[in-house]
Amino acid sequence: MSGAGVLAGLGSALPTRLVTNEELSRRLDTDDQWIRSRTGIRQRYWSDGVSTGDLAVEAGRRALKAAGTNTVDLVVLATTTPDHPCPATAPDVAGRLGLNGVAAYDIAAVCSGFVYALASAAAHITAGLATSALVIGAETYSTILDPQDRTTSVIFGDGAGAAVLRSGSVDEQGAFLGFDLGSDGGLKDLIVIPGGGSRERAAAERLQSAGTYFTMQGKPVFRHAVTRMASSAGALLDRTGWSSASVDWFVGHQANARILHAVADQLGIDDERTVIDLDRVGNTSAASIPLALSRASREGLLSPGARVLLSAFGGGVTWGSTALLWPDITAL
Repeated sequence: MSGAGVLAGLGSALPTRLVTNEELSRRLDTDDQWIRSRTGIRQRYWSDGVSTGDLAVEAGRRALKAAGTNTVDLVVLATTTPDHPCPATAPDVAGRLGLNGVAAYDIAAVCSGFVYALASAAAHITAGLATSALVIGAETYSTILDPQDRTTSVIFGDGAGAAVLRSGSVDEQGAFLGFDLGSDGGLKDLIVIPGGGSRERAAAERLQSAGTYFTMQGKPVFRHAVTRMASSAGALLDRTGWSSASVDWFVGHQANARILHAVADQLGIDDERTVIDLDRVGNTSAASIPLALSRASREGLLSPGARVLLSAFGGGVTWGSTALLWPDITAL
């Protein structure tokens, strides 16, 4: 058995098209104050001809450069918006990064995807199946949103974040100290794209009725997100032996500012120790945690040795948490 998966590099990428609340208010029944008060978001970036794979390649390239390497044994891509239903996007991303021949696959756990992907890559390393891995969360949610639905169009943004993991000791900075993962398929309809999959295509009478846009039941999602993230993060803290007071930074899935503050409050973590990035990029699903980590790293918030707690909630429904002592790295 090898040691632990250790964070060695971070990178991120955003599309060039900036979409402000003011722009959305010109075509939707909303305004900047309504959006900010309910979500905390003031702007987001949307793809303009750029695919999920394109963003993943750029974020991956920057993460590899930050880690000082050009090769890994494994690529894991978390996404809800793959370039194609078939094949997976990860092998193409790996090939474009010059990583031909390595294992590469997608993970679909929606907004929990990056934490799930970290757990998968770390498990490969711990089991001795790989000595290094590139983990990417990448999304182009603008391609699956109903442009007339203000409840979803104002929330989501596009982007990608990536992390390089290497084999190391569980005692060193950057080592992931365990994972808490879970799901509840009974709540699958809370966050769903009804049409486009085999269930719709196997029922011919539904072909004209199933929607192909992303849908979300906001109020129950809010409630379950707070409950599940707080419970998962609390279980992870118990496993690591950390107290809430000892956590230097809580980096949750950037879904909604009120959700993040509610989770932090249940955990007993001050708002000042909660990283907020969604105001600038919106909810970027699987990309949100690595984007938040990358920004916090570049801005100097994450000093070596800081205790960092990660937690996410997504469609499925799924949830997951992990923790690490921050290593001496700078994101690109």
